[in-house]
Amino acid sequence: MSEAPTDNTSDLMAVRRKKLDDMRERGIDPFRANWDQTHTSKTAVAAYDEFEKTLPPAESEDAHAPDGPEVSVAGRIVTFRLMGKASFVKILDRDGLIQLYVQRDALPEGIYNSEFKKLDLGDIIGVRGPLFRTKTGEITVRVQSFALVSKALRPLPEKFHGITDSEQIYRQRYLDLISNQDSRKRFITRSKILQEIRKYLWGKDFVEVETPSLHGVAGGAAARPFITHFNALDCDFYLRIALELHLKRMLVGGFDRVFELGRVFRNEGISRRHNPEFTMLEVYQAYTDHRGMMKLINGLLHHICENVLGTYQIERADDGVVIDLSGDWREVEYSTLIKEATGDADWFTRSREEKLAATQKFGIEVNPEAADYEVTQDVYEKMIEPKLIQPTFVTRIPKELIPLAKLNASNDGTLDIFELAINGQEIAPAYSEQNDPIIQRQMLEEQVGEEIQNLDEDFLVALEHGMPPAGGMGVGIDRLIILLTGAANIRDTILFPALRPEKS
Repeated sequence: MSEAPTDNTSDLMAVRRKKLDDMRERGIDPFRANWDQTHTSKTAVAAYDEFEKTLPPAESEDAHAPDGPEVSVAGRIVTFRLMGKASFVKILDRDGLIQLYVQRDALPEGIYNSEFKKLDLGDIIGVRGPLFRTKTGEITVRVQSFALVSKALRPLPEKFHGITDSEQIYRQRYLDLISNQDSRKRFITRSKILQEIRKYLWGKDFVEVETPSLHGVAGGAAARPFITHFNALDCDFYLRIALELHLKRMLVGGFDRVFELGRVFRNEGISRRHNPEFTMLEVYQAYTDHRGMMKLINGLLHHICENVLGTYQIERADDGVVIDLSGDWREVEYSTLIKEATGDADWFTRSREEKLAATQKFGIEVNPEAADYEVTQDVYEKMIEPKLIQPTFVTRIPKELIPLAKLNASNDGTLDIFELAINGQEIAPAYSEQNDPIIQRQMLEEQVGEEIQNLDEDFLVALEHGMPPAGGMGVGIDRLIILLTGAANIRDTILFPALRPEKS
């Protein structure tokens, strides 16, 4: 097996391999099948805190207070201070760090020198012993027995207390999780947010469903799909670019409140806010509309703030700006924002050429072949959206942008829709869903143009059976995590983001 010539890794690995061989010759299994773990670092500390409460005040303050409850903990060695007859070690488990105190005379004779001192940083060990509090106040395990449960053949990076190479962080995420407590915390928080999203929606009588990842027609959004070949059927399929059309089929089938948390795939660019594979929440509720979705997303984010973050105030790491998620949020029409940003009350009556000329004065890059509505959308995306830091519902979006929403009753050039913008990016679009199959067909045909093969006929057939009026909403989970955890990049919210494969 060839080894990558990185620093002295090969030499260190050779030393560890030699230790591995020596252990096996002595009948020691360096890769155990199990360890009877009774406590984590967190529950062990809590157990000692409870024990201290049972001690008389004078005794609990004494340096020679009795040992506390016995525990069995396990984790990876991340600090190792070897001394003559005793050593301090810290191990990392799923809850964090806990200190171990290992005395030579507390172990069976000879074990301290022959086994314990030969452990390496990165090894995973299990230990048993009572808890006590050191003179510096740290709750520690007084080790009475230990075992190596998994030998680390590769050393941790020299700077494992904070990997700074972004390529290494994303390509070897497991090292980042070992060394970077902020990263560990972010992904634990992500898991808790997903848990609370489910709890909130279940509490509102929504049913969680799973729909296909492979689609015969790529629909539900305007995006380039990934294409794969289905050998058994001898035809091409598409990785889904949205969850929408199958969830609306569920509305037709009588599931009045449905949601899905699923991966979607878009064969497009990579940026601070875009990854080709990402997580989407889509929610559909019959007998409501986009205003019902406003209440739903407001309540959902408030629930997360209360049950995960413990605050409604989110401070941005880069500039200290505080985003306030409490209370009701601002609502403003798309056209109002455009007129304010351009300083032109007559913007929507201007010709495409006049609008293009104006964008040059604004200093924004616009495709000169863009349609009229696309020019205006460029103004929104480049001049307005980045400045929408506090929660803002942007309403009455032009109909050309979204083919799956209801037309506004008082202005058929706009849609009953909102886009929730926070921190300068779209977090959640929501619609009053189009349930008229005739209008829906017309709007989809206008979107696909001559590429009628991209029209999802099965979805239109489902709609012709009758779909109740409904509100629908999508939430980009990764962008939401960026907002709620202060991450700088979408890659910091995805455990294993898309990367170019390394050359062998």
